[in-house]
Amino acid sequence: MKILLDNGHGVDTKGKRSPDGRLLEWEYTRRVAKEVARRLKADGYDAELVVTEDFDIPLTTRANRVNRWCDILGSKNVCLVSIHCNAAGSGSTWMNAQGWEAWTSIGQTQGDKLADCLYDSAEKVLKPLIPDVKIRTDHTDGDRDKESNFTVLQKTKCAAVLTENMFQDNREDVEWLLSNYGFDAIVRLHVEGIREFVKV
Repeated sequence: MKILLDNGHGVDTKGKRSPDGRLLEWEYTRRVAKEVARRLKADGYDAELVVTEDFDIPLTTRANRVNRWCDILGSKNVCLVSIHCNAAGSGSTWMNAQGWEAWTSIGQTQGDKLADCLYDSAEKVLKPLIPDVKIRTDHTDGDRDKESNFTVLQKTKCAAVLTENMFQDNREDVEWLLSNYGFDAIVRLHVEGIREFVKV
């Protein structure tokens, strides 16, 4: 299976950072995506980045890059995980929202199975480190993932999930994300969840 890793935004995207400027979403999510790809490749998986540029790439361009692989390999042989950090406000002040969540496109899709694997991995990896971590869910359609018509989810032909990895405008989440063990946990969460999906 071709594993494609996307990352949030670009160096030229306004906002999308912690209020103190220590965490920049474009930089952090690129580091996570690169390390997830590196670890998966080391284990023999076919993983690569959707965006290799530092600047922001239009969402339709990202979707088209994914769909090229779907056309070559078949949609069932490709999956996409788009990695982001969440925010409750505009980025100018600290907020109280916390936690981890995943999104799929609306309706029952292969993305739901990928999201299940990532949610299982989030519980396994995050709970021992942060016992009171909030795993944010929406059970209205019978599963845990949240749903939206985000372009990288709706316009791609394969199983696709967008993860929101803690809140970049929450002081505690930012400290944790910027720590070595926090970064490693976010990477492991994705690696282990993706591995499980490929097995299934």
